[in-house]
Amino acid sequence: MKESKSAKLNHQDHHEQIHHQNSHLSSFKFAKLFDSEASWDKDQLGDVLHWIRQVVGLLCGLLWGSIPLVGGIWLLLFLAISSGIVYGYYALILKIDEEDFGGHAALLQDGLFASLSVFLLAWILVYSLSSF
Repeated sequence: MKESKSAKLNHQDHHEQIHHQNSHLSSFKFAKLFDSEASWDKDQLGDVLHWIRQVVGLLCGLLWGSIPLVGGIWLLLFLAISSGIVYGYYALILKIDEEDFGGHAALLQDGLFASLSVFLLAWILVYSLSSF
């Protein structure tokens, strides 16, 4: 009986330590997003750029659909906004050397096609549901 109680206590202590470590890591990662002195590897930066594009794609798609906008010019505007935000993030906020990560083309391409899909899906759904 005592062994099961001590096992439960050890199990709870282990979960608390893991939760503390995870909360510490997530706050560290959030602070790293705006730290120009932080070191980045290619996968980490690619993930951050990918998710920035997904958020921009979703927000622009919801906005474009709710206004409601139609036409190819708005698709081009989304591509320009999305690429501008990503470029501004890695060039102006992080101040990284893009050649260390494959150049501008590689960085600007991260998450582009997935965000275009999210953008089109949100735009078409919101436009269709609000217009008909």
